[in-house]
Amino acid sequence: MSVLLRRALLGAAVRDVLLVGGRVAAVGNSLVDGAPGLPVLPTGVEVVDLDGAALLPGLVDAHVHLEQWAAVRSRIDVSPARSAAGAAALVAAAVRAAPPAPGEVVLGHGFRDALWSRPASAAALDDALPELPGVPVVLGSGDLHTAWGNSAAVARFGFSGVDGLVREQEAMDVLARAATVAPAVSDGWVLAATDAAAARGVTALVDFEYGDLVAAWTRRAARRPGGPALRVRAAVYVDRLEQTVAAGLRSGDPLPAVVDPVAAQRLRIGPLKVFVDGSLGTRTAFCSHAYPGIAGAGAHGLLRTPPAELERLLRRATSVGLDVAVHAIGDRATAIALDGFAAAGCTGSIEHAQQVHAAELPRFAGLGVVASVQPRHALDDRDAADQHWAGATGRAFPYRSLVDAGARLVLGSDAPVAGLDPWDGIASAVHRSADDRAPWHAEQQLDLGVALAAASGGRRAVRVGDVADLVVLAEPPAVRLARDGVPGLRSPQVLGTLVGGRWTHRTPALG
Repeated sequence: MSVLLRRALLGAAVRDVLLVGGRVAAVGNSLVDGAPGLPVLPTGVEVVDLDGAALLPGLVDAHVHLEQWAAVRSRIDVSPARSAAGAAALVAAAVRAAPPAPGEVVLGHGFRDALWSRPASAAALDDALPELPGVPVVLGSGDLHTAWGNSAAVARFGFSGVDGLVREQEAMDVLARAATVAPAVSDGWVLAATDAAAARGVTALVDFEYGDLVAAWTRRAARRPGGPALRVRAAVYVDRLEQTVAAGLRSGDPLPAVVDPVAAQRLRIGPLKVFVDGSLGTRTAFCSHAYPGIAGAGAHGLLRTPPAELERLLRRATSVGLDVAVHAIGDRATAIALDGFAAAGCTGSIEHAQQVHAAELPRFAGLGVVASVQPRHALDDRDAADQHWAGATGRAFPYRSLVDAGARLVLGSDAPVAGLDPWDGIASAVHRSADDRAPWHAEQQLDLGVALAAASGGRRAVRVGDVADLVVLAEPPAVRLARDGVPGLRSPQVLGTLVGGRWTHRTPALG
């Protein structure tokens, strides 16, 4: 498939761009068929006049839980709640408006209890829904690290925690079991979510969903020609490491059973995912400072993977050709992750890196470790950080410091923790505020060019030889930012998206 994009705005210049075989084959002032010194256009080339629209490298979301992102759009949104009672009231209102079917689990998402004066409890949900005894209600926290259930859910899913709350791996397991739907339904949601992402200019993502992603994406690839509307790197979790090794799969390999040629190009094995700690929202991020009001073993958060085990996993994964993505949020967890990479003599990514001591910043570049960050989290968590990381927020979400220290930065959403929208992430990195308050720690803001490159997998321009993963905008982001400010940057007009030279999103403006 070949496409000639006429009159594309590349930076400050208008050029023609020829795409052949999934790559950028030529860039020129006027790629007229047969003109001296210019390539002969392939037979059957599609010619699309961009009429001065901006052509940029496609956007990459480096951290997504795609099945959960697809599913939460049909769940009760409790993110506006400012208390346990408020969240329970939102659930009650939704259930009364649309009563659940017999045997159905009521699901909600998005509560953030870090600033609540009274903790969540099963009783709060029970009291809000006295007319539905025996109907399980399970709510997932905004950061995915806590599950909250009513008494019926506690009994059905065997919560081990008190007061209807479980955290970390048990929470993830409970949410997965509670949200079980038929594969055909889930697959439809996921494929529709990739279409929505393509409409925002996303051409690739790393899927950190839990479970057997190889089987899930193989199944989805067979459900429609071409599979998903973007490239997917499917992560592997520790519980499936040896199974993946036994299958002979390495990061970057195509999924072995995918037969559709387009889908086979888009679906690849991703990294091994390892958790070092928890999250700020659950006060389980592993930090050098204690959390206010928490005593005992959990005062500094939770160390999920000790250093020796982390080093073992890093060595094992890299020895069999798997990349590694290490979840680390607190400053102690980040230091442990960097120590692990150093000890194992390998590279990879640190996912989140929400707290980094100044002494650790140069180690990212020195070790070749990528900082995979989610800028929207800095805005959503600023109040929780001010309270629970009081005195330590100067090293929180240190994006500019990481860049200045030479680290390679990539951006993601962590959807559904934040929406799968790269423009929101770019705007959040450029201007660290989502409301009328002043930017939070403005010294950590990124320049627009740096943020765009970090959101594009490191690509800064469209060049010959590049993969033809591209996005067409009505106008350049810098123009929109200068004219309309940050709100304008958050909402560009995406005219089209191409993955490997194939349209995955195209508006009538492009014919």
